[in-house]
Amino acid sequence: MKIKESWKKKLRVWRKLIFNWRFLVCFGLAWMITNGWSYLLFGLGLLLENAWMTGVGGAYMAFLWLPVSPEKIATLAICLFLVRILFPKHNRRIRAEVELASSVGEPPSDASGD
Repeated sequence: MKIKESWKKKLRVWRKLIFNWRFLVCFGLAWMITNGWSYLLFGLGLLLENAWMTGVGGAYMAFLWLPVSPEKIATLAICLFLVRILFPKHNRRIRAEVELASSVGEPPSDASGD
């Protein structure tokens, strides 16, 4: 039961980390860095009838939709990096909560001398 409670606390902390406006802002920025520019370039290329814009945007989007594309991993990594850089106070608070949740169920490090 201690393991189950420990996991519940950890999941609650991770949920706080992911489901907040800071993470959403950083995820949007990370998505624009990894994907958004290609959709924008492709759309503008179609609108302006510009072949190179459509070609570059479409080629990158084709790469993104391949099963072997590491785009999701890169987007998440960039997002976590941005959260860390843009919101350091929030990051320290969440880190303290993660460490507190991780220490649940472990024996105290300062044992009595009995």
